[in-house]
Amino acid sequence: MPLKIQHDDQPTLNLTPMIDVVFLLIIFFMVATKFTELERNIGLNIPKVPEPGAMTAPPDKRVVQLYRNGTVRLDFEPVSLDQLTQRLASARKEYANLGVIIRGDGECSFQRVAEVLSACRRANVQELDIAVQPTTIR
Repeated sequence: MPLKIQHDDQPTLNLTPMIDVVFLLIIFFMVATKFTELERNIGLNIPKVPEPGAMTAPPDKRVVQLYRNGTVRLDFEPVSLDQLTQRLASARKEYANLGVIIRGDGECSFQRVAEVLSACRRANVQELDIAVQPTTIR
């Protein structure tokens, strides 16, 4: 009586479902792209507004440097107090929430700091910061 010998087939990976999914994704993205092209071509009357606000994010805070000799700089450019007020006021027209950081020399007179603060207030700057360096307490 002959013996039956069973040979196990090597396991194979069926790629048919994966190929079907890939084709479905390709079709989906092709159709979705076509709809976005059609949506752009629709004739619409866009509403109009009187004065649009700024579409970009507000800029970084403006930096006013005060030196020991009384020199005032706005973003590293020397300015007088009147120029400082004018430039901050014009920048504030573009961005109502414009912030200012005042960086003063530790040896600068307080009178000059008060004049710079007053110039910022005349420009209606609401957010004022004074830069300080913390010291360690011993």
